[in-house]
Amino acid sequence: MITRRDAVRMLSAASAGTWFAATQIGFNFSVAPHASASKHDSTPPFAPGDPKSPERVALIEAFKTRSEGLQDKFEARTHKGDWVMPYRLFRPATTRRVPLVIYLHGSGGLGDDNLKQLTLGNRFGTRVWLLPENQRRFPCYVVAPQTDRGWIRYDFSQQPALELPGFGDADRLALEIVDALCREFAIDEHRIYIAGNSMGGAGVWNMLANRPHFFAAAVITCGGVSPDDGTGSVETPLWNFHGDADEVVPVSSARDRIAARRKAGGRPLYTEYPGADHDSTPRLAFTEPALVKWVFSQRRGKHVDG
Repeated sequence: MITRRDAVRMLSAASAGTWFAATQIGFNFSVAPHASASKHDSTPPFAPGDPKSPERVALIEAFKTRSEGLQDKFEARTHKGDWVMPYRLFRPATTRRVPLVIYLHGSGGLGDDNLKQLTLGNRFGTRVWLLPENQRRFPCYVVAPQTDRGWIRYDFSQQPALELPGFGDADRLALEIVDALCREFAIDEHRIYIAGNSMGGAGVWNMLANRPHFFAAAVITCGGVSPDDGTGSVETPLWNFHGDADEVVPVSSARDRIAARRKAGGRPLYTEYPGADHDSTPRLAFTEPALVKWVFSQRRGKHVDG
């Protein structure tokens, strides 16, 4: 089992190398107050106020209040593959065929208690879809698997553990869960979405690289370092968020991936929050009022109205 302390140390060590390399080649990147604007994207409107403004703080606090108790709407389940993977499932109050969102937790969710993946910073990425106003407009299933070893592949004989190329074992099991849910419930397989934070963000990049053309859209907040360069499933709509004051995963890793994805022909959205640290980014991203509508406006193969 990998501990949260080990995970943070691994991310920090790997990120330092990425940051050093970027500075040595004269990395240059400029952003507007909230978003990286370019001919490649059309970023939806943002919540008013800077990341540390009273308006944004109030929005985050309101989310915490309104979402309290929603974690109890997830039922506890397990999936037996190469090992037993715990997961939580939210089922919407409808019999219609509706979308599914899979959320990959960060290092704070590591374990096998089938609970931590819904807590701490992960509460934003798991609960936002369950808010009553979102379920009324966008009913969906939400699945939150839990891993005790990270989502991508690691060589744990190295200290700190070394990230390895290839399909992560935990990512693969999480996809087995998605496939099983699609057989069990009325899920619109053209509208399966994936989101992940930090270590889970690295898992999303890994998913896109190893299960291309599967997801209708992806959301990544402060995605961890991995061998995946950001060009996987380049046509999949993606919105990536990062804080420029991130002390765990340097912002250069996000900038590099977005640049590579655009160079490969992708049109990702990229939002960089000035002054935001690692823990602040998911709070800001998942309380952006336009995010949920943007996600559900995507359909595999084409864009749909939200």
